Order: sequence, then structure tokens, then C-alpha cells
Amino acid sequence: MQSMWDSTCYLNGSYLPLSEAKISVLDRGFIFGDGVYEVVPLYKRQPFEWTGHLARLKRSLDAVQLQNPFSDEGWRNLVQALVDANPAENQFIYWQITRGVAKRDQGFPDASVPPTVFAMSTPFTPPAGELLARGVAGYTTQDNRWQRCDVKSISLLGNVLKRQEAQEHGAAEAVMFRDGFLTEGAAANLWVVQNGCLLCPPRDHHILTGIRVGLMHRLCAAAGITLLERPISKAEVLAADEILLTSATKEVLPMTVLNDAPVGRGERAGKPGPAWAALFEQYQLEKARQCP
Repeated sequence: MQSMWDSTCYLNGSYLPLSEAKISVLDRGFIFGDGVYEVVPLYKRQPFEWTGHLARLKRSLDAVQLQNPFSDEGWRNLVQALVDANPAENQFIYWQITRGVAKRDQGFPDASVPPTVFAMSTPFTPPAGELLARGVAGYTTQDNRWQRCDVKSISLLGNVLKRQEAQEHGAAEAVMFRDGFLTEGAAANLWVVQNGCLLCPPRDHHILTGIRVGLMHRLCAAAGITLLERPISKAEVLAADEILLTSATKEVLPMTVLNDAPVGRGERAGKPGPAWAALFEQYQLEKARQCP
């Protein structure tokens, strides 16, 4: 079996074993977290929601004034080369662009400094079996991260601390609130089911708009579920019929426990609900359509 360190990665124009990839300690990604990243899942070695991932990458690059180092075709060729070099049927490709290597100065370096571009492939197994039947636990916490969470920045310390806080309370994911309203998880978008409708927070600078947001609009239409984007209070989250989380590698997961209490009421309390089941089914159909 191929070791992670033997997998082929990309670094600044070269394809090489991950164990041999090296960057300067003066790289601005290392010194300042000055860069952005993207993650795209591949099923049967084919990218899922590709155009959405490229569009979000461009938004992040524009927001931090970083030039896109590749055309759309160039990114596709890079990803394809990594997929071809790594054996897993299901992979996710992580790539990041930093502002390059320069003297330590908070100001931008000269425009002649080339960006650092790194990408790697990791095998993954979509959620299945017991995890889907059981669901995951969440823990509510204050969202005290920076004000530009819409940028997919490699500066993820705030998210790391929130995920650790959740884990220390026996939960798989943080459920964050800013000024009393739901934002997102440490590594996922969050959704609330209320009276048969799916609710998500409005898209703004406090939330990284996951690729799944656009996808969920389509899945809801196919499943006959109304989707509303609006502010969601903490009281509404605590009283939700269902809570779902989505991400590139988690797909659509039910959150069945929140702060050690079951989500929902009556016979369905603490169990995956009908909205999740319908959206999960549509998600699998969309995967089969895009990645036959």
C-alpha cells in the first residue's frame, strides 16, 4: 500500500514524492499564513463540483490581491496529473497559493516575487455505515474569528481552536454563533431544518460559502424541500427539527446531538431525520451524474 509520504505532490512546477517537497522558511505562507487554499473531492477519479471550486478559489485570490497562477485549464491539468499519479479511486486534492518567498515584512513583496504553489492528493472514504446511522455531535461556541471568513485563507488558527474546543466537549464539530446568530462550523457549513424547510445563514463575510451551498439549492429543488437563506438565531438552532453539516469530504451529515442533548423531538429525537435522508439520496445521485 502506498504511504502518504510516497504519494506524488506538486510544488512550483515539479511533481515529486511528498516526502521530498520543501519550502523556504521565509515563505510568506509559513511566516504570515499569507495565502489561500482550496479542496476538491474526486469520485471515481473525477472532480465533483469543479467549476464551483475554481470560482471560489478566484474569489479568495482576488480578496487577498494574489494573482491566479494558472488558467482554468492549467488547474485542471495539474489536478489530472496528481490524480493520474496516485492510485485511489476517491481522492481529494488540496492546493494552496502563498505570496512567495521574501524578507519578513508585513507589506506585500515586489510584484516580481513568484507565488508558491503546492498541491497534493489524499485518498478518502465518503461517510457511510454507522456514522450515517448515528450522526455526529456538535458543541455551541462563540465565533470570535476574524471578519473575513469568506476568504479561504490558510490562516486557520481560529478554526483549529474551535475544533479543539468542540472535541474537548466530546463533539465532532463546533456550532459557532456571532452576535447570537449562526455562522458555521470549524470545517463545515451548517443547516437547520425547521417545519420541513431547510435554513442556512445568509452569505456574507462571516461565513466561508461552501461549494455545497449552491449544490444544496439544486438538491433541495430535486427533493421538493424549500431552502431559505436568512439569519438563524441560537434559539432556533437549539430547537431545530434537524441539523445538518456539509463539506467537501463529509458530504451531507446529520448532527443528532448538540451540547449533549438530542436534536429534534419525539420519536425522531437524536436520530437522522427525513430531510437529511432525502438530501443525502439526492447528493448520491448528483455524484453519480457528475462522476459516472
